[in-house]
Amino acid sequence: MQKTSISESVVRRLPRYYRFLSELEKRGKERISSGELAKQLSLTASQIRQDLNCFGEFGQQGYGYNISALKRQLRLIIGLEGKRPAIIVGAGNLGKVIAANIDFGAFGFCLLGIFDIDRNICGNEIAGFTVQHINELRTFCEREKPLVAVLCIPQEAAQETAEMLISLGIKGFWNFSHGDLNAELDIVQVENVHLGDSLMRLSYRMSEGR
Repeated sequence: MQKTSISESVVRRLPRYYRFLSELEKRGKERISSGELAKQLSLTASQIRQDLNCFGEFGQQGYGYNISALKRQLRLIIGLEGKRPAIIVGAGNLGKVIAANIDFGAFGFCLLGIFDIDRNICGNEIAGFTVQHINELRTFCEREKPLVAVLCIPQEAAQETAEMLISLGIKGFWNFSHGDLNAELDIVQVENVHLGDSLMRLSYRMSEGR
């Protein structure tokens, strides 16, 4: 089945399944039923079966799911076996944290370089990479051919920068610029990350529970 036919809600649940299965595997557990999995993840067994059935038949009636086998299948489905070349644009505080703390290789990516517009930052070393000036980006992209850009830049610069990066061959964005990239960029894949949204959801749930 083509991944493009899978709903976004299903796609967003796949990492939760993979993360939880990884924890179970570390504990030495060999199998789990959809009911057990649902209880742990606060979902329904039917929902989990429907999600996984989008990609094939993985469980056995009366046995459940083999944890290691299902985890391997999810790695393939999510694309974690690949090493998509990536760059970080923006070497401020957030860019530094992402470069130093995200294991890109574990998630199917390979970080190639870090760029910034501030010449006072360029030349500094972050996570083993020397920060390069944005003016060097075109030559770098022609040589290294990155496919993904992590945007850690101000919102007002994100759209123009993204359009420039697309012209240099970038096909996907992990966008931390505090704003959504324009829908005209639908020729590429965009994952907009809004940390404030997550904090507001926490605030809402706490307010509800008062």
